[in-house]
Amino acid sequence: MELSTQLIWLFTLSLPIACVAWTVTHEEVFREPREYCVRCSKSSQTLIRRKFFYLFTCEYCFSHYVTVVFLLITNFQLLLEGWKGYLIAGFALVFVANFYMSLFALLRQAIKKEKTEIEVLQQEVPKYKQ
Repeated sequence: MELSTQLIWLFTLSLPIACVAWTVTHEEVFREPREYCVRCSKSSQTLIRRKFFYLFTCEYCFSHYVTVVFLLITNFQLLLEGWKGYLIAGFALVFVANFYMSLFALLRQAIKKEKTEIEVLQQEVPKYKQ
């Protein structure tokens, strides 16, 4: 596969990885299982059990596992063929996916800040009209 095609695959395949990782670790649809995982990651008696449940609460950690699933599905390799290509692709996909999630988090934060500022302004406007 040509390098340009590999790069397109890298930046495109990172999108669904970021989407799945973000949805599971942040969105309301998975709130109850995530809260259970948070409790178990803090209160389980064994280290292995705590770390296992922590994986479902951290988007960075979880994105590694989502990446492995996507690599198995797509057989995507980057730069080299064989296990080395899978290894490079895996870490590159995780990096790009986490970059996407960081941008998304910043965007959501900016939108939330804007909404809050608008609400404050809307509450202040009636005061000035009187």
